[in-house]
Amino acid sequence: MKLRVAAWLALSYGSALVRACGGHGHQVREWSQEELDKLEKKWGTEWGYSGITTFAHLEYHKCLTTPSELFDIAIIGAPFDTAVSYRPGARFGPRAIRAASARQTSFRGFNPRANINPYQSWARILDCGDVPVVPADNAVALRQMTAAFTELGSRAAVASPQLLTRPKLVTLGGDHSLSLPALRALNAIYGKPVRVLHFDAHLDTWHPAKYPNYWASEQARFNHGSMFWLAGEEGLIVGSNSSNTGAGEKKPSVHAGLRTRLSGTDFADYEDDTAQNWVRISSDEVDDLGTQGVIDQIMKTLGTEDPVYLSVDIDVLDPAFAPGTGTPEPGGWTTRELIRVLRGVEGLNLVGADVVEVAPAYQGAGEETALAAAQVVFELLSSMVKRGLVEMGKTGRDEPVGGEKDEL
Repeated sequence: MKLRVAAWLALSYGSALVRACGGHGHQVREWSQEELDKLEKKWGTEWGYSGITTFAHLEYHKCLTTPSELFDIAIIGAPFDTAVSYRPGARFGPRAIRAASARQTSFRGFNPRANINPYQSWARILDCGDVPVVPADNAVALRQMTAAFTELGSRAAVASPQLLTRPKLVTLGGDHSLSLPALRALNAIYGKPVRVLHFDAHLDTWHPAKYPNYWASEQARFNHGSMFWLAGEEGLIVGSNSSNTGAGEKKPSVHAGLRTRLSGTDFADYEDDTAQNWVRISSDEVDDLGTQGVIDQIMKTLGTEDPVYLSVDIDVLDPAFAPGTGTPEPGGWTTRELIRVLRGVEGLNLVGADVVEVAPAYQGAGEETALAAAQVVFELLSSMVKRGLVEMGKTGRDEPVGGEKDEL
């Protein structure tokens, strides 16, 4: 009995002590900016191996549910891979690319190739988390991604409207089918088609019927090899047969790094691709033209003013450099060659981008595929931010003169 009473008294005393201490917690301290700055200096630094895993240690917000958090450029994941025709696994791509970006930090983020640190410039870049893509229904997933990209891309940017009317999205895939909802979102936001620069081993302009299937369905039309055909049919790409551009607007889009096998016994796939108004640069042409020749061909075709959506399928790289992908094709570019080309096309007017088809289950222990993808994102961010600086520099002022800038 005495033991019970003693235990009860001890618990009661402890409870009273907790309540008493807890009461003091309601006294909110006012912190001066000087004190907050000191705390940041003491504890704010993150090394490559520390901190929560966001892309390049960027500030994280679940932007789809926090509309008050504005940004100029968003990193958004789309963990979706059920529209593939071979190996699945790219749903884990966003996570792998973020982990592989760990050595990218704002304090050591200067890009010597681009002469800029995209993380310490005018743009507010956030990691906006992932679109919670449903894994069991591709039709619903397509609607989800379209709605998410449209929602994020429709928000106001942090930068002045004279510089940026809408924020830009860089999507981490996920399989390549996500380019279709990204293009749908751009069209919904701006009301105009865009041109596309597409780095890939494969065409991805195949008519869905090119995938022979007795059990063909409407949903099966949406896959990672037909999304640009579908985009063309919907008029989302400039110069496509269905785009709402005039006869003088048959400007082509560009594939680069191609080395795919074709259907049947002839070049009908290429003929279909040409009819959809695409220019093709094969993987082998880097040997004949060099990286500068490839750059020149891209820039001659696309120019610097028309809005461009840039899509990088990591299988544009040779499997020696990027084995962690769903449809690997031998004979691809090296990582260095791709980086050189990306740096050479930095003058493009990019309105959005994606890096897709990273399937980490097939990569080596050194994360070479995800590392390459993270570097590609870094180069794309460098180009987007640098383009903004160029726009500012045109007038020698902080902002361009004239009315609001319309990227499209």
